[in-house]
Amino acid sequence: MNRIILQLFAVGFCFAVGQALQCYKCKLGFFNLCITTEKKCAEGEHCFSGVGTAASFMNITMKGCLAEADCNKTKEVTFPTSSSNATVYTMTKTCCSTDLCNAAPGLPGASGFSLALATITALLVANVLV
Repeated sequence: MNRIILQLFAVGFCFAVGQALQCYKCKLGFFNLCITTEKKCAEGEHCFSGVGTAASFMNITMKGCLAEADCNKTKEVTFPTSSSNATVYTMTKTCCSTDLCNAAPGLPGASGFSLALATITALLVANVLV
């Protein structure tokens, strides 16, 4: 009986840990080169990948967490000058809502595999402890 309870606790722990959305974060990348770290999002945020143009010719990218209300929108960032407002860059931020879904193209399904691996590992550890 204790063994079953421990196994259920181990599986529940894996799902509880997975509740906070994990996203890749990159403050600013140029020409599709973006150094990323992992970040946990706050409640009501989704992962986003941003693609834009700076100074009308340079491709820039961003990744991170974004409030749901700001998802899938294009915004212009302007810098006020004494004579007029000049657009610094234009960015379209596209959102997704699964762990690490804002990775580079070609890496789909990595988050599902990680959760499955964590669940199996927790079950094996629970069997060893009992």
